[in-house]
Amino acid sequence: MKNLAEILKAHEQNELLAAWQSLNAEEKPLLEKQLSEIDWESLSSLIQDYVFRKPETKIPSDLTPADYFPSTPKNEEQKKFYEQAIAAGKKLLSEGKIAILTVAGGQGTRLGFDKPKGAYPTTPILHKTLFQYFAEGLLRTSRKYNTRIPWFIMTSELNDRDTKDFFAEHHFFGLPQDSVVFFTQGVMPAIGYNGKLLLSEKNSLALSPDGHGGTLLALRKSGSLDLMKKAGIEYISYFQVDNPLVPVADPLFIGLHHLTASQMSCRMLPKTYSKEKLGNFCISQGKLQIIEYSDMPDSLAEQRNPDGSLAFIAGSPAIHVISRDFVEELTASGHLNLPWHRADKKVPFIDASGQKISPDAPNAVKLEAFIFDALPLAQRTMLLEGARAEIFGPVKNLTGEDSAETCRAMLIARDARRMQLAGINVPLKDDGSPDCQVEISPLSVIDDEDAVEFFAKNPVQTPVRGSSVTFG
Repeated sequence: MKNLAEILKAHEQNELLAAWQSLNAEEKPLLEKQLSEIDWESLSSLIQDYVFRKPETKIPSDLTPADYFPSTPKNEEQKKFYEQAIAAGKKLLSEGKIAILTVAGGQGTRLGFDKPKGAYPTTPILHKTLFQYFAEGLLRTSRKYNTRIPWFIMTSELNDRDTKDFFAEHHFFGLPQDSVVFFTQGVMPAIGYNGKLLLSEKNSLALSPDGHGGTLLALRKSGSLDLMKKAGIEYISYFQVDNPLVPVADPLFIGLHHLTASQMSCRMLPKTYSKEKLGNFCISQGKLQIIEYSDMPDSLAEQRNPDGSLAFIAGSPAIHVISRDFVEELTASGHLNLPWHRADKKVPFIDASGQKISPDAPNAVKLEAFIFDALPLAQRTMLLEGARAEIFGPVKNLTGEDSAETCRAMLIARDARRMQLAGINVPLKDDGSPDCQVEISPLSVIDDEDAVEFFAKNPVQTPVRGSSVTFG
């Protein structure tokens, strides 16, 4: 590769140069490709700022709780505004101004599932995968608003091929194949504490995803932003693949984003306790930002209002609407205009003698960008409260908190509530939870409005206690 030796020497990567030069002709191309994709000037600055120094997390001294739109309007004036927002959101959907973006780069490792997490069977009765559940919701949304909604799915180098094969095997779950766009997340090299890049194999760098903030740059580099602009997309509905309760495109959320001229909007959940593992929405110098739960000082996390409620109540479930032109603005330079975050990790590596070393203590830095760091860069932002039982049931673990187990219970509870709303009696346990298993297909029902209409057209009997019933 032309000038590679000079580049590596100039950036004091002599061990890497020796490793590259020792490879044969068949082994060199992968490492050469990886090295050619690195912005060496930027990386050298990052090594100085994030490896040789350990940036301190500075908590602004002027932090105040963020204001937000409540999930239920608090007065008639706000109720009318919400009605206008819903109408605006539906109009934008029907006009084809909305794209869906799902971050799906992870594997189901913590679920004991060695495949893309989106391929994990999640629903309580039919065991539909996360990808299928979202696809059906997207189909229903498209049909409901008589529109075409493109679905952009960010994979990783690890699962890109498997994800594409999974969709092909399932015939894209009925979606038009050309409406689903896959693009891969960017990566960053692991950097040893001495500033040297590590090898995971003799012909490959130790690489890791560049964080969900990298989604924004990956949209540009993959050409996805250009596709959106050409299709007339104005707003992007963003969510993570492990949360099947999230509405793929919520008219109220989209409409409020539009009417407030927000560049980046977020759903918020009222925290259930002060140190819950959700980022905290705060205001500093008039800008919305997120302080991670691990960085939030106890004095602020525990701060109370006069009525005893938490002052910093707003937690982040990573659900956003982002204006396309804001993403274009942030990535116009071809670089990611977001700060980086340092994580100290134990990274296995190949040493100078070619031996694989598995360290028993952190030996390297991984750098990640977080999408919420775009919030302070926006001129206008908006925050909308969400009901946890309706929009947030993450599948992160097999059992326990934020698990497949708890998510399935939440899906059942939500579908049972929708049946009750439609006038169907659902048997309940003493604690008020459904005494049966219920699963309604998103192909038929994506919101309360749909539920009422569906069951009016398809009358059903009260489910038997302990039974399992599916609809749609």
